[in-house]
Amino acid sequence: MRKLANAELNRKSVEEYKSAPKIPVVVVLDNVRSLNNIGSVFRTCDAFMIESLYLCGITAVPPHREIQKTALGATESVQWMYFENTRNALARLQSEGYMLCAVEQTEKSVMLHDFRPVPEKKYAVIFGHEIRGVDQEVINACHLSIEIPQMGTKHSINVAVSTGIVLWEIFRNYVSDYAKI
Repeated sequence: MRKLANAELNRKSVEEYKSAPKIPVVVVLDNVRSLNNIGSVFRTCDAFMIESLYLCGITAVPPHREIQKTALGATESVQWMYFENTRNALARLQSEGYMLCAVEQTEKSVMLHDFRPVPEKKYAVIFGHEIRGVDQEVINACHLSIEIPQMGTKHSINVAVSTGIVLWEIFRNYVSDYAKI
């Protein structure tokens, strides 16, 4: 087998990306502190055609050299907004008909492999601070929590990695429902 050259990957231009249909998902970062994690989330949102990224609280915003280091230009393609307070972002999303889903371990979590997004619904998926996770006040505002099953000793996964796992699973479900995005 031969590795494909960049020219063979059929990459969209930024303009093509912006006008292409997106999966009806907004990613919300609730006080994520690492600039490298923020950049990685931008890149993952781009890869899976996510509608928008909301940066909240202490989460830094572009332009920033450390975000760009891992975003690799995705800050130009992914639509994003900043909110000083995560609850304000959630209130806006809820008023626009989004189902609010915290990615967190709670007493009523739905395991990721059991979560089935309904194609007719819009979702906001909230990821939290690297140490404290999603704030309890934010969880209280959510319709459900999604948990990534884990078997090891840590029972925590880096926020950028968690974002990739969850968005892949959601993307996979949408692609199988729509055949092609």
